[in-house]
Amino acid sequence: GLRQHMVRVYNYMASGLALSGIVAFALFNWSELAALFFQVTPNGRVVGLNVLGWVAIFAPLGLLLLVSFRAARMSVGAVQAVYWAVTALMGVSLSLLLFRYTGASVARTFFVTAAAFGALSLYGYTTKRDLSAWGKFLFMGLIGLILAGLVNMFWPSGTMSFIISAVGVLIFSALIAYDTQKIKEQYAEAWGTDVVEKVAIFGALSLYLDFVNLFQFLMSFLGQERE
Repeated sequence: GLRQHMVRVYNYMASGLALSGIVAFALFNWSELAALFFQVTPNGRVVGLNVLGWVAIFAPLGLLLLVSFRAARMSVGAVQAVYWAVTALMGVSLSLLLFRYTGASVARTFFVTAAAFGALSLYGYTTKRDLSAWGKFLFMGLIGLILAGLVNMFWPSGTMSFIISAVGVLIFSALIAYDTQKIKEQYAEAWGTDVVEKVAIFGALSLYLDFVNLFQFLMSFLGQERE
């Protein structure tokens, strides 16, 4: 049962990544579609976000807050709808990477991220070590990362950007292993109940966010900017 549950989680996650990739690819290749979210020059160059673009960037955060407060009362269909909406909207922000970096470096970094994710998730799944003690430190690290990112947004610094990216890689690498083990524990608690499917979706969402954030931070080191 646990194996089938993990396969379901990874299938949800992979499907979410595929949907985000399709949205990002569509925005990158069709300037008319990109113009809905970005400020686009006549030669097709993206120079910023418009109002709808900012909404699309911050909407996933709003949906995640909504589902965190109403998870117990939401049906499986509603949770699925939120999951697909979040992954589709994330494609808008991910498309910015395609506009900034070369396609080859994006593909290379994606495969590096996938390999790292596979190894870290396997460790989280197979290790006998209890990783629950990591939770508080990782949560504090995330809060610090967000605050540092906000400060760097208003007072940009190359050194600070490098530190944020390095710390981000470490935090989300640890989160992949931590969340994988947590998904196993959540399945054990939900086994035999009608919430197993929702647990699988929430597990997929956590791993999806870990993967995407690790990918974005790795792009800071491995991405080759377009000329």
